[in-house]
Amino acid sequence: MFAVGIILLATGCNSTKEKNVTTVYSVTTPEVTSTSIPKDYVASIQSEKNIEIRAQKTGILQDIYIDEGQTVKAGEPLFRIVTVGTQEELDKSKAEADQARIELQNTSTLASRNIISKNARKMASAKLSAAMADYQLACLRKKLSLVRAPFTGIIGRIPNKRGSLIQEGDLLTSLSDNSNIYVYFNVSESEYLDYQLHASERSKLPLTLILANGTFFSSQGHLQNVEGEFDNSTGNIAFRAKFFNKGHLLRNGETGTVRMNIPVMNAMIIPQQATYEVQDQKYVFVVDARGYVHARLIKVAFDMQDVFVISQGLSPTDRFLIDGIEKVNDGDRVSCRYISPSAALQSIKLKAN
Repeated sequence: MFAVGIILLATGCNSTKEKNVTTVYSVTTPEVTSTSIPKDYVASIQSEKNIEIRAQKTGILQDIYIDEGQTVKAGEPLFRIVTVGTQEELDKSKAEADQARIELQNTSTLASRNIISKNARKMASAKLSAAMADYQLACLRKKLSLVRAPFTGIIGRIPNKRGSLIQEGDLLTSLSDNSNIYVYFNVSESEYLDYQLHASERSKLPLTLILANGTFFSSQGHLQNVEGEFDNSTGNIAFRAKFFNKGHLLRNGETGTVRMNIPVMNAMIIPQQATYEVQDQKYVFVVDARGYVHARLIKVAFDMQDVFVISQGLSPTDRFLIDGIEKVNDGDRVSCRYISPSAALQSIKLKAN
């Protein structure tokens, strides 16, 4: 009995000690600083110049002087399309123009001697003008048989082979000038309004292009303009940025991600680990001067790695818990120790590493 009593007495002492143990939680205040927030947008890449080259006459595709993917210079021959009778039409119209010119000379001589009326000379002159127009049209048709590159660029797919019958308007190939590329990406209405209110500053911000394989493109770009209207189906509007295509790496039709670093002045930053979520709403536990815990609804402006930028719900002097979030309830009284915002954020980085 004496031994049992000693055991019970010892157990009772241990229980008392455990009840007297007080957990000390860490609290901090928001870090208020100026920073830049990276925003990523899905982007489509297009050449600065990208056109379809189509036939302007009907005929047989006699010659193909280039190959798919080849770089060509402005004015370089690409295709030759021949039509039966083109040369004969040119020769005929030239002969008719020469004949009309001789008739005008003879008529002018006779009119100057008052042998024929001046109206006869006018009719001969009109006939020559008509013949010259037919000749120039025949020359143009002859010229259209040889298709040349309108600018320096890269040849696309060539769907037709030599000997194919080509109709006027048929696609021959495409041509892309990839010296500079346009990058299009869509932003929401709220982001558009925010940009327009700070357009003079943000239009000068460099943009980063992340390629489909996750690598960063070597050149930086800048915003050029904004489309004229919103897409009713998505509620977004397209922005266009321009990048110098160093090494001609990028081609028309590629995709990527545009990253814009948005400057934020006097941003309030808190650790993500200090928050908890209820029905898609984020909260923190604010600790008052007497040590009582109060749940506080906050609004997140930007979600960054391991931290949130807060737009509503906290003031710079509010102390909030950064540990023990799952152990306390609204209205509890806790013992806490204060950690500076910079130290709290630094501890997050150390844990992440």
